[in-house]
Amino acid sequence: MSTAEETADGETSAWGEVTPDAARRLLVAAVEAFAERGYHATTTRDIAGRAGMSPAALYIHYKTKEELLHRISRIGHAKALDILRTAARREGAPAERLADAVSSFVRWHAGGRTTARVVQYELDSLGPDARAEILALRRQCDAEVRGIIEDGVAAGDFDVLDVKGTTLAVLSLCIDVARWFNVDGPWTPDEVGALYADLVLRMVGAK
Repeated sequence: MSTAEETADGETSAWGEVTPDAARRLLVAAVEAFAERGYHATTTRDIAGRAGMSPAALYIHYKTKEELLHRISRIGHAKALDILRTAARREGAPAERLADAVSSFVRWHAGGRTTARVVQYELDSLGPDARAEILALRRQCDAEVRGIIEDGVAAGDFDVLDVKGTTLAVLSLCIDVARWFNVDGPWTPDEVGALYADLVLRMVGAK
């Protein structure tokens, strides 16, 4: 499956809040281009061409290339936060909630790996104000996972000496899936999600 096909088929629902249709097409084209070429090597002409539009049409919806990246990053991080928050606040033991958080987060990074690569690895391409906003969302993601681990430690269910470091390791493990996952590889997103949930429970010494 090509990057374009993956983005169109796997990520359409992720951009449902982006209107009108032309703005959505440009955003999807930007995701494809940024993932393939990197933010700095991509021009607004590249993005407009992928969307089947003129460069002038792009500026009707987005003032700059950075505005496109900022919107992609904001929507992507909001989705990531929603996934983790939903798992963290569900009923169940800490081990169940942590497994749910990890498997769901991994599935998102595998199933939408093109978007996830842009969302997770182009942060430094944003200007100071936009970057600060995205970092705040990242801290909230961190807090949701850290909260589950703290609950497990407090209940005696987890054996963790460094909660902060373990939280970083868990999130890093999940995020890296976007870098290596291959749709033509041996695993499905669900299978990788289940594998990583098991690995993380072993990491925290779940009883």
